[in-house]
Amino acid sequence: MRETTLESQITSSITSKTMENSHTPTVVSPADTRTPPLATNKRNQLNGQTTNGAERAGSEPVDPTALSKALKNMEDAGRVRERTPGASPSRKRQRVYGDRFIPNREGQDLQASFSLLHDDGSPATPSKAKKRTPHGELHFQKTEEANRTFSTLLRSELFDNTIPQPAPPTLSPDLTSTHSTTINDPSRSRTPPTNVSSSSLPPASLTPSTPHKNLFTYMSPRHHTNISGHPTPSRTPQSRHGPNLNARSDLYSLSPVRFDSQRLLLSPRKAPRAVSKVPFKVLDAPDLADDFYLNLVDWGNSGLLGVGLGSCVYMWNSSSGRVTKLCDLQDDTVTSVSWIQRGTHVSIGTNKGLVQIWDAEKQRRLRTMTGHTARVGALAWNDHILTSGSRDRLIFHRDVRQADQYLRKLVGHKQEVCGLRWNTEDGQLASGGNDNKLMVWDKLSETPLYKFSEHTAAVKAIAWSPHQRHLLASGGGTADRRIKFWSTSTGSCVQELDTGSQVCNLAWSKNSNEIVSTHGYSQNQIVVWKYPSMTQVASLTGHTYRVLYLAMSPDGQTVVTGAGDETLRFWKCFSKRERDGVGGDGAGTKMERWSEIR
Repeated sequence: MRETTLESQITSSITSKTMENSHTPTVVSPADTRTPPLATNKRNQLNGQTTNGAERAGSEPVDPTALSKALKNMEDAGRVRERTPGASPSRKRQRVYGDRFIPNREGQDLQASFSLLHDDGSPATPSKAKKRTPHGELHFQKTEEANRTFSTLLRSELFDNTIPQPAPPTLSPDLTSTHSTTINDPSRSRTPPTNVSSSSLPPASLTPSTPHKNLFTYMSPRHHTNISGHPTPSRTPQSRHGPNLNARSDLYSLSPVRFDSQRLLLSPRKAPRAVSKVPFKVLDAPDLADDFYLNLVDWGNSGLLGVGLGSCVYMWNSSSGRVTKLCDLQDDTVTSVSWIQRGTHVSIGTNKGLVQIWDAEKQRRLRTMTGHTARVGALAWNDHILTSGSRDRLIFHRDVRQADQYLRKLVGHKQEVCGLRWNTEDGQLASGGNDNKLMVWDKLSETPLYKFSEHTAAVKAIAWSPHQRHLLASGGGTADRRIKFWSTSTGSCVQELDTGSQVCNLAWSKNSNEIVSTHGYSQNQIVVWKYPSMTQVASLTGHTYRVLYLAMSPDGQTVVTGAGDETLRFWKCFSKRERDGVGGDGAGTKMERWSEIR
């Protein structure tokens, strides 16, 4: 009877719960709260029921109504319900500025901040290097100049003489010296005012001095007297030295900036020179060898460009744009090409060690000279003297007017001779070799005047300055990457620069004190430098291989570069000298007629 009663109670309880579930709506928790899952034993205790292992292991869903009631009962009993936080605790993030320095006055020491600021963070530095078109290059240079001026002006206005002021690079020497002496003028008033002491007072020579007597007469002296009983003087008295009425003092200025800043803004500036980053002409040069030790491109005084391609030599006329085949060596290959200073004769070095002289105008060979036992990779003319350098480590002086094969034999290099340049004014010859040596020979002497061993790689790039006597520039290969300048009058290195990449060629500008260099690993670029500051005027890219060959036009305006990508590229790097008149631009239109070297 008792078991029957319990069974009926359990059945009625289950029936009532089922009816509640069918009519009672589900209680939804607030959106901003999350209820952590409860342990199994706690859920069973709250429900007042005991489940066996089989029921505990099942995947029966939790009754939301019973769970809500259990949570409410727990809160009514006084137990605090643990809640999962809706979001992670917020912390105050540090304010981050952009790529430029923005001074603020919220507890910051401006002087210390600006002193620790590197130059790269100044407004003169662009935030990101953007790709510029040739037409926008001049505008970019003007923008950079304006940014540098603004940076200097801001530094001067904010901190006056508390921070050393760098002199603007574009100012003339007299303006720079004046600016550096007047930039520390302490007569400018500051805001907020500082405590004035006897040591901080400005000098009397820089501020207007007030005389001890009255400066102006306001009333008649006959009826009015001053405090001391003496009548007011009828004219303005003068002090012993007179008042210092400096019209340039900042006290009289109506401008919002200092007088020195006005001088900076009004100072004349040199107009920037725009160099096109794109070659104005590109010639296809099939079979142009990718060999660092060869010299296959040279531009003669007659306007003919000679290029050695395989076993042939081709001539490109810069006036007409026509391409002419000069010769074909058949069973030999061309390793060097060099034009005589005046005339139409061109010398050709071959892989078999021969040196040939050709008349380019008549297109016929004049003579063939022997002596070398290996390829001739370097040639240089000095009037009627033709000098050849070979892989057999020898240098020969040849007089083309005589029947002898050579006039002098120079022995000095321990490996292949890959660079030769004559200084026709001083009669000095510079030679570079794969033994990392640079040698200077005086006239036809068989003993070197100087032997420089500072380079740590092969020396192929050699150039004599046309603007300064006894100045020689040389460049090292991949392991060296340096351009060095030598004084052959003292035998010392006067300057050097690490270019960061292999130096293949050097050539001085005929019209300005600038030098152009071509590079190989790993930049493959052409760089124009301003001497002696060695600041970059332009960096030209486009070749996909090492820029191994370089030649300059007779007028000194255009340079042509050749690389292993089998292209010749023409760059307008320098302007024509004023005394030479206006010209040279017409050649650019004529050059467009032909697009291949052969």
